[in-house]
Amino acid sequence: MCGICGELVFDGHPLDDEQMKRMTGKMARRGPDHEAVQRAGRATFGHRRLKIIDLSDASNQPFVDPDLDLMLVFNGAIYNYKELRTQLRQAGYRFYSDGDTEVIVKAYHAWGEACVEKFNGMFAFVIYDGRNDTAFMARDRLGIKPLYYVKDGSRLIFASSLPALLETGTVDTHLSSRALHHYMSFHAVVPAPYTLIRDVKKLPPATTMTVKSSGETVARTYWELEFIRDREEDTYGFEDWKRLVSDALMKAVRRRLVADVPVGVLLSGGLDSSLIVGLLAEAGQKDLKTFSIGFESVGGERGDEFKYSDIIADHFGTDHHKIRVDSRQVLPNLPDCVRAMSEPMVSHDCIGFYLLSKVVADHVKVVQSGQGADEIFGGYHWYPPMMESHDPAADYRNVFCDRTHEEFCEIVHEQYAGQDFSREFIEQQFAAPGARMSVDKALRMDATVMLVDDPVKRVDNMTMAWSLEARVPFLDHELVELAAKIPPEFKVGHGGKHILKEAARDVIPADVIDRPKGYFPVPALKYIRGAYFDFVKDIVKSPACRERKIIRPEYIDLLLASPEDHITPLRGSKLWQVALMEFWMQKHGL
Repeated sequence: MCGICGELVFDGHPLDDEQMKRMTGKMARRGPDHEAVQRAGRATFGHRRLKIIDLSDASNQPFVDPDLDLMLVFNGAIYNYKELRTQLRQAGYRFYSDGDTEVIVKAYHAWGEACVEKFNGMFAFVIYDGRNDTAFMARDRLGIKPLYYVKDGSRLIFASSLPALLETGTVDTHLSSRALHHYMSFHAVVPAPYTLIRDVKKLPPATTMTVKSSGETVARTYWELEFIRDREEDTYGFEDWKRLVSDALMKAVRRRLVADVPVGVLLSGGLDSSLIVGLLAEAGQKDLKTFSIGFESVGGERGDEFKYSDIIADHFGTDHHKIRVDSRQVLPNLPDCVRAMSEPMVSHDCIGFYLLSKVVADHVKVVQSGQGADEIFGGYHWYPPMMESHDPAADYRNVFCDRTHEEFCEIVHEQYAGQDFSREFIEQQFAAPGARMSVDKALRMDATVMLVDDPVKRVDNMTMAWSLEARVPFLDHELVELAAKIPPEFKVGHGGKHILKEAARDVIPADVIDRPKGYFPVPALKYIRGAYFDFVKDIVKSPACRERKIIRPEYIDLLLASPEDHITPLRGSKLWQVALMEFWMQKHGL
């Protein structure tokens, strides 16, 4: 896990090493163990390293292979790198390090762009190929690792975080009307390649992009998730699928133990993280460190789930750490939490993950986390009604989107009112081939879009803020492909995640499986009162917010007059949504 950045120049534009050092400096927490900048041809790459696999300096980056004339910067982990290294050695390649970094370089030389199809892991990397004077950029199938870039006629700059790009001082910071519509309407999810900053793009998941010396780019999607079964799979019954899920889950959890440092677990007390702990115990892990966080209750809403995390910790005898957070700790930490966001992320649990990661990083450098299970195995409440939907795109919008297009146009200043970008995007996604049933269409979009630019991004940003690597076994692409083939009634039935719950009964206590569904609770940001209200009011009534002319002042006054009367269909605060976007822009000097 690391921070990467770089510059590719066209038409003789000069390289700027100082600019690269500013970007690596901005990403110091993503990789505190080593920093370097390296030139090759018309490329300058920068890297911040967090040592997880091969702790020696042999795997430092930028990684240069002079024999192959290749230079690499890489963020992530390739879990099957040892098997790939064996194949490459048999093909005649010699290795000078023991990590996954050099495997990527040799794999690219051996298999070209198709190398990404052989990787099981999470990754974002860029290779400069001196032989062809081209650069090759790639992102993993589920977008677990981020890759942002800005391109104009003279150069392309890239980085693991959007704020690192802003550090160059050369990015046009005008807002994207499309991204603003998604943020305010599509539950703050801004799908790739867009970001709130018009000129900043993010490489979509499962995508490679070749950058030629002329500046021309050629992008390719190398993986798509299909909800289609073959003839044999159509004959499988529930027990067959359950057995396959159990086997695939164990493989996914075992793969994410590949590290030269201890691996812990973020234990929320829910089914997903509890199952990870149980599978690790079955795999023979001893002295497993687990971590839970809780907040005080607000408005009758409980702020912790220690009751359930304690059951799992006691059952498996883990080295458990319960982190209790007084709500008075939230406000002082919010500025740094927001600075750690590559894009504004409205979910309340960002601050929870931020504070949790701060403590966890004192104990381990790698954790496994349960993100993705709801999207992959049908755990959300909007999936069961989709089983019978005759207008799935409309039904999905009604339950998922924060506001209608009409409301959006009423609350933003005139220059941002226009197309219904969110509706168009949802309809395009639901119309795409590869999924026939309405609920499968919803599951596909959530797994490949919403998951990427909400839960997964927030975990990456908040853990990396404390130099902590988070691994997500439910997003093992082989497990995701398997889950997509399972008949939807086996997933969304019986209150959701039915087949996952039944597979879990062989591993963890039933009290955790049959509990009511919970969420990472931070009640103080849902019910904005007292000091939190004053904090939010100062943001949205600031001169910077007024002069920005994005949200109409009369709408802000309406929200301030009665925050708890303005809640989204998914139970988020509309006031916090507006304030968070403005606060993010202020913290990043926009």
